[in-house]
Amino acid sequence: MSEVLNEKPIVGISMGDYNGIGPEVILKALEGNQLMRQCTPVIYGSLRVLNRYRQMFHMKDWNLQSIHKPEQANPKATNVITCWNDQQTEIEPGKITADAGKGAYAALKRATEDLKAGRIDALVTAPINKDSMQSEEFKFPGHTEFLAQAFDTQEALMFMVADDFRVGVLTGHIPLEKVRSQITSEKLTAKIQQMLHSLRSDFGIVKPRLAVLGLNPHAGENGLLGREELDVIGPVLTSFREKGELVFGPFPADGFFAASTYKQYDAVLAMYHDQGLIPFKTIAFNSGVNFTAGLPAVRTSPDHGTAYDIAGKNVAEPGSMLEAIYLACDVSRYRLEAAELAKNALVSTPQASESQAPGKAQKSNRR
Repeated sequence: MSEVLNEKPIVGISMGDYNGIGPEVILKALEGNQLMRQCTPVIYGSLRVLNRYRQMFHMKDWNLQSIHKPEQANPKATNVITCWNDQQTEIEPGKITADAGKGAYAALKRATEDLKAGRIDALVTAPINKDSMQSEEFKFPGHTEFLAQAFDTQEALMFMVADDFRVGVLTGHIPLEKVRSQITSEKLTAKIQQMLHSLRSDFGIVKPRLAVLGLNPHAGENGLLGREELDVIGPVLTSFREKGELVFGPFPADGFFAASTYKQYDAVLAMYHDQGLIPFKTIAFNSGVNFTAGLPAVRTSPDHGTAYDIAGKNVAEPGSMLEAIYLACDVSRYRLEAAELAKNALVSTPQASESQAPGKAQKSNRR
């Protein structure tokens, strides 16, 4: 792990499904070593695969450096760790294949091992195909659940971030029919605590304002359309306010985002996946980032999927991947600074300024 505050973080980037747009957005984000001032990137995947795409997209004047472990990373180059025997690997852009799933898992597994061991400071994960990844070793609905188990965390939080716009979800990758059974006082309390802790410790917000959405249409209409707001959500929010926390709701979800009410809060907690992610991606697509809160290590990812329909066509935009790398750098630095302050036994930590808080770095300075 980086020992000095001004040292560039080493950011691992798992390649994801190599038949999707993962390799393309990674290469475009790192082309010409444009992020060298921000971090030392280490791609986990296949040098052969990346070179195939580099040639396909006419990036021939820019070379990748092959290494075997993060300790060998060149801070002035884009480094690649090949995670499987790739001599026979061939790319098939746009196709779902078992080999691509195996490759995605091999990259994720190796990157996670290095993240746990402190050999890299943060991990950015490119999109995977959750179905082709399934195996005896990977039986998870997504990255978030895999990493939660890897770090022995009971439950991690999927936190979507785009500058000051942040959305978390109470229930993640589960069927809609199972959502209601997961709306419990205990789970909601734990998730709100997790969000408030992340807003303070990862984003430098001393007194965060959190909005919580209802489950039912019109937030239940005072029990007419469902009682979850009256019986579960409302009482939990009241208990937080009684402790001095700025937690508000439950708000009807339908007009909350359209009226830009979310701008009055530091974060929003939705009750289920699509309730939060549909408006988030509508508002912040190509700039949003999936941040996994609740882990002892930093993990981010772009907010899009494998996009097989455009894979290999050189039209994928790298914006979300760039933002994922920036946020990984910002949060890892902020956590390191906070740890240094705690070690030096300072009585209090001043609130981060607009330019210091993670995700708020001036983009002109980033690039």
